[in-house]
This record gives sequence, C-alpha cells and structure tokens, in this order.
Amino acid sequence: MTVERGHALELLRQMVLIRRFEEKAAELYMLGKIRGFLHLYIGEEAVAVGAMQAFTPEDAIVATYREHGQALARGIPAGSLMAEMYGKANGCSRGRGGSMHFFDVSRRFYGGYAIVGGGMPIAVGLALADTLQGRRRVTACFFGDGAVDEGEFHESLNLAALWKLPVLFLCENNLYAMGTALARHQSQMDIGLKAQAYALAGEAVDGMDVLAVESATRRAAEAVRRGEGPYLLEVRTYRFRAHSTADPELYRTKEEVEQWKTRDPIALFAARLREWGLLSDADLTAIEAAVGREIEAAVAVAEAGPWEPVEDLLRDVYTPRTP
Repeated sequence: MTVERGHALELLRQMVLIRRFEEKAAELYMLGKIRGFLHLYIGEEAVAVGAMQAFTPEDAIVATYREHGQALARGIPAGSLMAEMYGKANGCSRGRGGSMHFFDVSRRFYGGYAIVGGGMPIAVGLALADTLQGRRRVTACFFGDGAVDEGEFHESLNLAALWKLPVLFLCENNLYAMGTALARHQSQMDIGLKAQAYALAGEAVDGMDVLAVESATRRAAEAVRRGEGPYLLEVRTYRFRAHSTADPELYRTKEEVEQWKTRDPIALFAARLREWGLLSDADLTAIEAAVGREIEAAVAVAEAGPWEPVEDLLRDVYTPRTP
C-alpha cells in the first residue's frame, strides 16, 4: 500500500496520541485521580487508527470497555475523555460512565460497553435502523476474542447475515480473553474462519501494521456499504499492558511480552516512514511536542471540570411507576 506523506504523519500522530494518553491515564490512576477500572490499549494503537480511516462521520462506531483508542481516533477531544475518567460533569458521558463507557452521539460513537459482547446486539440494531430508513451507512462493531465465546456473537452474526445488515464486525484478537489464552477457550483459533458458519465474508489482518489494517478495513467497509451484507474482520494484535490495572498478569511470561514489543506498531511504522523518506527527526519531535501539549491540556480540562450537582443524582434514572 502506497501512502501520501501527510496521511502517513497523521496516522503516526494519532497512534502517538493514543499511546501518550494511555500512559498519562495510567499515571493518574496510580495517583488516585482516576478510579474504578482502567483497561489500557497500549500495543493495539494500529487497530483503532487504521480501522477508523475507513469510516465516514455518518457511520456508527460501537466499541468495548478498552475503547480509549477508538474514541480518540474517532475525534472525540482528549479533554472530554480525560474528564470522563475523572468522573467530571464535562466528560463525554457527564462523568457517569468513566473509562469503560465513553459515548458521544454527535460523533455517532455509541460506547464503550463493560459487558463482554454487549455492544454486538446494539450494533445490529443500529444497522437495522439504517437499513429500514434507507441510509447507506456502516456500523463498525469492535470486540475482543473473548466475546467470541458469548451467545451475542453468534446471535448477532446470524441475524446480521439473515437480514443482510451493514455491519462490519472487527475482532481485536489480542490472544487473551482477560487471562485466558486463545488456545484455552477456542477450539478453532482462526476467528476469521467463523464467518463461514454464518455465510458472510471474513478475513484476518496483521493488527500491528497500521497500513494493513487501514487497507483491509477500507476493503471490508466498501463491501458492506455496497450492500453485500455484513463482514467479519479479525485483527490480530497484542496488548503490552495487563488486562486491567487490577490484573496481576500471571498467565503469560515477561519474555512473551518483550518479544511482542519488538513489533510495536508505532516504532515499526516510524521505521518504515524513515525508510521511505517520509519522516525526519524534526517531524517526530514536532509530533511528540504537539501530542504532549494536547495531553497537558486534556488533564487541565479534567482538573478544572465541575462535579455533577448532588441534586442531579436521580437525573436520567428510570423508576417504574407504582400502581
């Protein structure tokens, strides 16, 4: 895949932004500024950044609880996301969702779902709505390899195929469902092949290569947009950090993690761009500096953000009417 310099530098900038945002989030979590659960995306940046290039502002995005990368790549301001993790009212979900429940209807970013596989039926519903309204849109549904064990996976693929809905299912296969290795929970480890069981198109792509992810996702999204039905894209990637901040990470070796770090998507892409004459030291310095300022500003937004008033505690809380 050939790439234009401006586009290449923007892909690199977005991956660096996700990496630095996550690193800052981990630091703030240790300081007690962020509470609850925190699932970091470090190592998987090429998936969100590459895939998001294929979608228009009218397309819908449904993500998992490890959704910081998708949210940033979708264009949700870092300050809005950081404020949400702080629990502040100026966060993208008014501080009520936290790290696992980012939501921005203006950008058609429909979660952030803490339930494994929980976003898949939502994606099918969004695609069905678009179909009934005659809108030529794509719903992108991100999920992890652990969600393949859930009934929602099979039900969602089956219904989407039966109704020929415009859903692009993107499996972020990072080889571990929480602490369970893929080989211990999947008899068929080639997740892309599972598309055949539901008579829909499917393939696998190297998730550590941002250009490969972009190319495969564009190809899949175009097929979905043409009305050819749903598509399953398995993106093979790896998270460098533990499942969450509460994970002692006893299920894999340090040697395995270090081996995967030699395939760091940011370092690999930067090296390729240098080889192609598209990236200089000055370019990289400028990107890091700009991202640093953006992260600093995001923290300032979160620190200065207001808490939700106590009188709003029951706002948007459903209470059934008593007889």
